[in-house]
Amino acid sequence: MKIIELNAQTKKGVLDDLIQRSPNNYSEYEDVVADIIADVKKRKDQAVFDYTLKFDKFALSAENIKVTKEEIQEAYSQLDANLVEVIKKSAVNIADYHKKQLRNSWFDVKPDGTILGMKITPIEKAGVYVPGGKAAYPSSVLMNVIPAKVA
Repeated sequence: MKIIELNAQTKKGVLDDLIQRSPNNYSEYEDVVADIIADVKKRKDQAVFDYTLKFDKFALSAENIKVTKEEIQEAYSQLDANLVEVIKKSAVNIADYHKKQLRNSWFDVKPDGTILGMKITPIEKAGVYVPGGKAAYPSSVLMNVIPAKVA
């Protein structure tokens, strides 16, 4: 971690560096990502399985993609009970927050027969990618999966 003491001399340099370093400049990756998306559209699950092996070094398949109850219990047994409680409480808070964002479809018919409105159509399934590698990110799971489930 780079630590910078902020003072009059370093302040301008830090701000300039932050402004130049745009978090949204991913153009160097666009072609690679477009190729992966096209491959997944074409080869569907098999492409996902192949990329999981390539990037995550895990042999994902139709047979092992669903986590079993036994695997879930094994995972719980390896966690500190206090951590599990914190995660559960966080999950409730996140769900409560996102429930307040739910919207309903509405339609308004004008006297001339014009129909105005908004139709909310939830999707049946959503995929969530949570980076793993050498670190665990339970907050990424909570903040992506729970709003999708609420929706």
